Amino acid sequence: MSTDPSAMRLDGQVAIVTGGGTGIGEATARLFAQVGARVVIANRRPSTGEKVVSDIKREGGEATFVSTDVRDVAQVQAMIQHTIDSYGRIDILFNNAGLAVVAPFWEISDEDWNLVIGVNLSGHFYCAKYAVPHMLEQGGGAIVNMSSVLGYATNPGMTAYTASKTSIIGMTKAMALDLAKKNIRVNCIVPGSIDTPMMWADYPADDLPRIEREAAEAVPVGRVAPPSEIASAVLFLVSPAASLVNGTTLIADGALLAKIATEY
Repeated sequence: MSTDPSAMRLDGQVAIVTGGGTGIGEATARLFAQVGARVVIANRRPSTGEKVVSDIKREGGEATFVSTDVRDVAQVQAMIQHTIDSYGRIDILFNNAGLAVVAPFWEISDEDWNLVIGVNLSGHFYCAKYAVPHMLEQGGGAIVNMSSVLGYATNPGMTAYTASKTSIIGMTKAMALDLAKKNIRVNCIVPGSIDTPMMWADYPADDLPRIEREAAEAVPVGRVAPPSEIASAVLFLVSPAASLVNGTTLIADGALLAKIATEY
């Protein structure tokens, strides 16, 4: 690992961020651009993705948007080709796109199960599968997959989400071993409670102040973190500063998983 401060720069590199229109993906795309990367935002909703691209360009960065449903192999292939056509290479893939369906497992429809697994797990696989040949051709790269604390300890109604996020941890290890001698590192990020639209999506508006307070109190450090803190961790993982970090999982959760549920 490098101790050179410039090792956190990404000048001239090309980074794909899936789900880059909101939340952690948006924060990471903005940070990547700030440290010199050219960013491709792959997002299902053009309105959010294009806004982030516009903001990055206004701040002097370079970015482009491509509408992508990561469940769809053809759309993933088109997104990869868009990146190559736009910038000629792929140095970084941040597999961030994800969603949740909350319900007892026996009540989850087959369609919703396939939706969650398709976006959260298969989408990571497809994006990596079609990005890696270009990384191999150019001689290296870095991939970060998005998991969750719910891949380790979960809540009722989260069977599909937890299945996908636990699988990502194992898939990251296997991908890293496949690529270990190819100068392509694969790591996994595990956020805890982060202030994103997805975090609060299923709660009624009039109950949000209480939920937000209780969520912060449940984290040992006493707060729900902004997406920028996860973006900083992702930047470390893809940067030369983390050259020896490979096949591992970085937990950024404010000690949430370290805490036993009962205090006595």
